[in-house]
Amino acid sequence: MSLPEIVSRERWRAAREELLVKEKEATRARDALNAERRRLPMVAIEREYLFEGGDGKATLADLFQGRGQLVVYHFMFAPEWDAGCRSCSAFLDQIGHLAHLKARGTTLAAVSRAPYTKILPFKARMGWTLPWYGAHGDDFNLDFEATLSQDGELFDRPGVSCFLRDGDQVFHTYSTFARGLDGLGSTTSFLDLTALGRQEEWEEPAGRASALGAPAGSEGVRYHDEYED
Repeated sequence: MSLPEIVSRERWRAAREELLVKEKEATRARDALNAERRRLPMVAIEREYLFEGGDGKATLADLFQGRGQLVVYHFMFAPEWDAGCRSCSAFLDQIGHLAHLKARGTTLAAVSRAPYTKILPFKARMGWTLPWYGAHGDDFNLDFEATLSQDGELFDRPGVSCFLRDGDQVFHTYSTFARGLDGLGSTTSFLDLTALGRQEEWEEPAGRASALGAPAGSEGVRYHDEYED
């Protein structure tokens, strides 16, 4: 096994400060990339999609649960499978309490091609509480490129798609797949993919902070049982 070099505390400190310069550069570059993502144009969703969840049939607008933003995790679960993808399951395992996303007017939900009757027992086995919908027989995953067709066969890939709602109109703002999911799992990492971001005053482009009525900045953070849903 190749282990790090053993050095004195002074040498470690010098090396750490040198790396810190690069870490700060990466942070500034990530902030700039997130701002550029928020400047992406968006596409109006004109097609009607139909899902099935815990409350029965649902449209894409229903998946927002009354909030202004929606982050969909495309969970690999083919109709013929009896259990969900192991890697997708590990991804959902790392997600914390959803109250902090909801406080920013953002709903996180999973969508799979499997029928909801297959999803429900697996979801119970895993102990997950996030909304999860079946899109069996619907083209949602195909249209948003989470399901691809090759030689007449369908195959899935994990991904995330983000949507914004303005009144009754839903817009698609962003999607990413594969390595684009690296580092996701925290509240801020999901918000950074959305059109409104973390809704902080320092974010660019200006004018989107508290767009959904959430208090901007750290003063808006509460214990998860203190938010008003």
